[in-house]
Amino acid sequence: MHGLWQEIAGLVLPAECAGCGLPRSVLCDRCRAELCGRQPERVWPQPRPAGLPPVHAAARYGGAVRAVLLAHKERGRLGLAEPLGAALAGAAAMAGARGRAGGVRGRGGPLLLVPVPSARRAVAGRGHDAGRRIALAAARALRAGGLPARVVPGLRLRRAVADQSGLGAQQRRANVTGAMGVAAGVERLWRPGRPVVLVDDLMTTGASLVEAARALRACGGDVAGAAVVAAVPRLAGFHRRETGTDRERPAFLRETARKHLNGGTWR
Repeated sequence: MHGLWQEIAGLVLPAECAGCGLPRSVLCDRCRAELCGRQPERVWPQPRPAGLPPVHAAARYGGAVRAVLLAHKERGRLGLAEPLGAALAGAAAMAGARGRAGGVRGRGGPLLLVPVPSARRAVAGRGHDAGRRIALAAARALRAGGLPARVVPGLRLRRAVADQSGLGAQQRRANVTGAMGVAAGVERLWRPGRPVVLVDDLMTTGASLVEAARALRACGGDVAGAAVVAAVPRLAGFHRRETGTDRERPAFLRETARKHLNGGTWR
């Protein structure tokens, strides 16, 4: 019910840009470009933890990107899920393509997006599951561009974990190590070897992605890679050799970027 009222409020209350506060614009052109206008980049934390799959990020965390992520996650600006999902879709497509090129067994079937789970208490407090909502929007964007994709929310937290925000890299790893598992019956979806891409809103130290990848691999999941909306620049190395011009993007990503940068439907 809380989420429903948030949806209604987003429709009837005056909107301002979540990135910069510009009136009468859910997300202005400049902030939309900061979120969706870059080529997704290969990123990794410093130091890079063992077991981390290849990670692609749509944007760098800070400024308007940080403001948009927080507005969606913490303040219930649910209309931002579509642009956030569009950004995540580009990173997920590159992560999936890289995994297949690197020898992941799966060739057929949709790209499986598996969200990193949030604690139930956090989801209840916010009134919505931000990570799952963005993942669903990303799958819609991928399908609209001709790439079959579906969300498989199959990861679960098996024990309580502390809030990661105030923890360092080693503390984060200790906090989540062994905390995740796979829901019963979900593993049948990837038994044929379909490529799995972990998705999350933000990467800082990579601890949650490492644990999520461990849990999936333990159940036979072929983790092609991981995709995030944003990564923290001071902690993450950006693989600049994989960046490029718009011509180097897959065709559907070029079309998606043009659509969203030319006044997407959430404006």
